[in-house]
Amino acid sequence: MPQGDKSAYTDKQKREAQHIEEGYEKQGKSPEEAERIAWATVNKQDGGGKKSGSGRKKTTK
Repeated sequence: MPQGDKSAYTDKQKREAQHIEEGYEKQGKSPEEAERIAWATVNKQDGGGKKSGSGRKKTTK
């Protein structure tokens, strides 16, 4: 998967990133900066793209 490819993300993660990006753009950030921050936030919350398979540890918060 090439760097910057968002195909490994769920629709929910993509929508969330779009919403975060729009918020940062309203605050006056450039579109590139807003997108970078939005995807960093989604990655921090969810740990990256789709995760599945047996043996995946369920975390409690």
